[in-house]
Amino acid sequence: MKELLRQYLPYLVGYKKHFFFAVLGMIAVAAGTAGTAQLIKPVLDDIFINKDKEMLLLMPFLLFGVFALKGIGKYIQTYYTSFIGQDVVRKLRDRLVEHLTYLDIDFFRRMHTGEILSRVTNDISRIQTVVASIIPDLIRETMTIIALTGYVIYESPKLAFYFLIIMPLAIFPLSKLAKKMRRYSKLSQESTADMTARLGEILANIEIIKSNSSQDYEKSRFAKENQNVFKFIMKQVRTNALTSPVMELLGSIAIGIVIYIGGKEVIEGRMSVGSFFAFATALFMLYDPVKRLSALYNRAQDAITANTRMHELLAKQPRIVSGNKVLTGNIETIALQNISLAYNHTPALKNISFEAKRGQSIALVGDSGAGKSSLVSLLVRFYDPTKGKILINDTDYTEFTLPSLHRKIAYVTQRIYIFNDTIAANVAYGEDIDEERIIQALKKAFAMEFVEKFEEGIFTLLSENGNNLSGGQRQRIALARALYKNPDILILDEATSALDNISEALIQQALKALKPHMITFTVAHRLSTIEESDTILVFEKGEIICRGAHTDLLQHCKTYSKLSKIH
Repeated sequence: MKELLRQYLPYLVGYKKHFFFAVLGMIAVAAGTAGTAQLIKPVLDDIFINKDKEMLLLMPFLLFGVFALKGIGKYIQTYYTSFIGQDVVRKLRDRLVEHLTYLDIDFFRRMHTGEILSRVTNDISRIQTVVASIIPDLIRETMTIIALTGYVIYESPKLAFYFLIIMPLAIFPLSKLAKKMRRYSKLSQESTADMTARLGEILANIEIIKSNSSQDYEKSRFAKENQNVFKFIMKQVRTNALTSPVMELLGSIAIGIVIYIGGKEVIEGRMSVGSFFAFATALFMLYDPVKRLSALYNRAQDAITANTRMHELLAKQPRIVSGNKVLTGNIETIALQNISLAYNHTPALKNISFEAKRGQSIALVGDSGAGKSSLVSLLVRFYDPTKGKILINDTDYTEFTLPSLHRKIAYVTQRIYIFNDTIAANVAYGEDIDEERIIQALKKAFAMEFVEKFEEGIFTLLSENGNNLSGGQRQRIALARALYKNPDILILDEATSALDNISEALIQQALKALKPHMITFTVAHRLSTIEESDTILVFEKGEIICRGAHTDLLQHCKTYSKLSKIH
């Protein structure tokens, strides 16, 4: 709890004006609560016992004033603390998402998307209660307790002693309950993340599920995760529900003792009826904020666990870091010198060496798992080589800043990424929209033929994953996005696999025209698309076993000859 307050109280410094008004509201609530108890004394002593008519006339106005003070204070406190809480959560979510986007691609391949989504949404929502609710409520209830405690001590130090000595005894059972709450909260949040991950898989693979009529199978898998969420939430509820009975029991003992001793004080004439009832009212009022504080402590356990999970993500640092040099000018050469790459000590590439110059096209072929995609991942700098160097214009490419490097490289994969935005925004992704450039890029990718048929043209809104386009249309949009960058290096990883033969031939023709201005890397299974490549690299088990032109490889490379017969 201390660590949680230490982390989030500094956030309030940035909201001095809002926090000032929130504290004013809390003070008003505390003063109004103590004032309510104080009014009991004149009601009984002056009005009912002494028959004071002036006080009778004044009392409704005093009551209105006290409750108005309390109500306005509660409104001000609620508004400003909610504003602070919501804004802090907005900043936290921005910070977390930004941090995630800078983590290595390896992190996303290891961690399930549903788990990440759960941490960004569910966990941060739980943390929201810390700033928006727990900290403000803690301050308000503490102020109320201080105000009421001061009042009961003022009215009768002797009676106050019995109540204030018994209530701290509640700390021991409450701390035990809090430990349980923290454990169950962790299990609850982990099970929620698993359930979110399962739901994400169902939505991502809905076509496979429906084509196999495996709805019942998926239902049973999801139901298992859902049941775990239910189980741990109910354990939280059960543990939290014990807090109130513990407080009720201890409170009843304290109040019972106070009533007994206070009653004797009234009977023996050492205390007026009004004073006793004012004291008793303040005591009853004091009991509520004490009980709410204990409930806040339990709620905080949920946030503590969520906060821990969020900071686990924030603590992860990327290994692929940006260099200091800005890559300016054209990329004239890229050279790989004795490159090796391993994933978790499992070799993926071994001793890869070659050089490509501006205007050359390099093709990568081989069976699945041969190392083609691993090499492409190195070129885009998703990974750094385990051994060896990659030089761009004779400079180690790790020395360049990642933004300047990626501005020079366009990467089109077999898996097409379409954003829920306009065609223009998808093509110009990450850059300013230049309509003329967009149209030219679409024409080069032979996409204008279908784009111009849309009523909104390049400003047509594409649905999630581009589901309102065919597979071939999506690939051409992705290719247009690559060409919009005017890249120095173009990487095509099965980028024309969804196109018909005519479209593919037209795009090959367009790429041929652009070839002198860039270095082109093509990963292909259909060897017909790479026959005119300057150099073809044949991969097997992470190594280049053959290299050369298409005709030479057919004659001198058995593996390539075999691949040509298959494809």
